[in-house]
Amino acid sequence: MKEKYNVEELNKIMLHRRSIYPYQYEKGKQIPDEVIWQILENANRAPNHKQTEPWRFTVFTGEGLLYFGELQAAIYKQYSGDLFNEDRHKKLIDYPLMSSHIIAIGMKRNETNKLPEIEEIEAVACAVQNMFLTVTAYGLGSYWTTAGITYFKEAKPHFHLDEKDKLLGFFYIGYVAKPLISPSKRKPVQEKVNWVNRHNTF
Repeated sequence: MKEKYNVEELNKIMLHRRSIYPYQYEKGKQIPDEVIWQILENANRAPNHKQTEPWRFTVFTGEGLLYFGELQAAIYKQYSGDLFNEDRHKKLIDYPLMSSHIIAIGMKRNETNKLPEIEEIEAVACAVQNMFLTVTAYGLGSYWTTAGITYFKEAKPHFHLDEKDKLLGFFYIGYVAKPLISPSKRKPVQEKVNWVNRHNTF
């Protein structure tokens, strides 16, 4: 069978996709915006039931990173109550500055199609996987986190999300200071697969 695309390269990209954290990025090195747009375009090609396209993105870069850090720190301080931690508060301000771009990931609920919410969340997760793979193909680093203010309902309006929508975390991107060669660890896929090739009786 003749391959339409370079499957070997695709397999290599998937093998080397991994989370690379902001402290591992080259500080102050900016990724061209056109690369970020291509990452988002590939995210926009994710599968989704009934073509609802539920993913929503807010991109922060340049001085926007400082704004994002101060925003999430302020929301955390106001609504964390007894769980407030000063070190965490400081990290919320400083951590974004280590990245080139940060993309807030949202799920826009479309109740007119009567889809289960989980299907919309799954579609957004597929979009994020497309982002991960594209970042890997560019030789960049990325990290999807649900820390910070992800689950604060008060944060939603700041990312153009309504009450019924979901904030699903933040996608950090940057140039990798020290490239990681080894793939992330996984147990053999055979341990997670049931293969049925004949008709069984119940």
